[in-house]
This record gives sequence, structure tokens and C-alpha cells, in this order.
Amino acid sequence: MVESVKAASDVYSPVSGTVVEVNAALADKPETINEDAYGEGWIYVIQPSEPDQVNELLSPDDYSQLLEDEGH
Repeated sequence: MVESVKAASDVYSPVSGTVVEVNAALADKPETINEDAYGEGWIYVIQPSEPDQVNELLSPDDYSQLLEDEGH
């Protein structure tokens, strides 16, 4: 669960697996998720139970394009 001033939201994993590490630094500086999402703002590390699911994920560029195409 991620909490903000306005809401609390569940965090969903794009692949099945086991969480093996959590970024505890976010407890003291949660804004890091927005400031450096692809660096220090990571939330957790997951050990995939079905590694082939990774092949179905979008790249950051493909995701941005999808959002553009949908008008977001």
C-alpha cells in the first residue's frame, strides 16, 4: 500500500512472484518515487515465479507511447 496526502492505494505487481527486498528509504522520503522512479525510487524487488511474464511487459518508451495514443 502506498499512502499520500489524498489517498491510499494498493501497489500491484506486473509479474507473479515473491517480494525479496523492500526500499525502506521510501518511508523517510516517499517523494523519491516521483523524483527518481527509475533510480532510487524503486519500491520492491520481486523474484518472479513465472519469469516468462517479464517478456510481456512494456518498455518505458512503449508505455509512454501507449499513454499518448490513449490521450493521457
